[in-house]
Amino acid sequence: MTTRIAVVVGNPSPGSRTRQVAEDLAARVADITGSEIDETIELAEVTGEIFEWKSDRLDTLTERLAAADYAIIASPTYKAAYTGLLKAFLDRYDAGGLHGLTAIPVFTIGSPAHTLAVETTLRPLLVELGASVPTKGLAFPTAKFDDRAVVLDDWVGSQGAYLSRGR
Repeated sequence: MTTRIAVVVGNPSPGSRTRQVAEDLAARVADITGSEIDETIELAEVTGEIFEWKSDRLDTLTERLAAADYAIIASPTYKAAYTGLLKAFLDRYDAGGLHGLTAIPVFTIGSPAHTLAVETTLRPLLVELGASVPTKGLAFPTAKFDDRAVVLDDWVGSQGAYLSRGR
């Protein structure tokens, strides 16, 4: 049985550096776990529907995330937290709605002062939703975007073993 990786990008700008970091990390997680990567869920594409509780498109996206085995949940840091766009999407799940999902929280950060924000804001939300979060979150400094392979390889080197356990 093939395992799947979902990528969710909560940046309100499509095609962002946050998306690139998330997709690059997903490729590394796929190498570790032998999983296939699903099409990226780019929340910037559904901003007009995000607050419509009756939305077939959003229902499909939430089902795709909930059915995945792994997920990269990525957001730029806004006011030392995740974006409202990502929060509005994740609010569509009940407590425990992501049970069985192994999630990796990712923030792109503009300042080292936000390094812990991924751990103190996004991790607790994912755990509340029932996801397992066995790794440290990735606080990716946007100043190192052009060197992202090194940053991502370092993160995988220290955290990757936690993803391959039990699968």
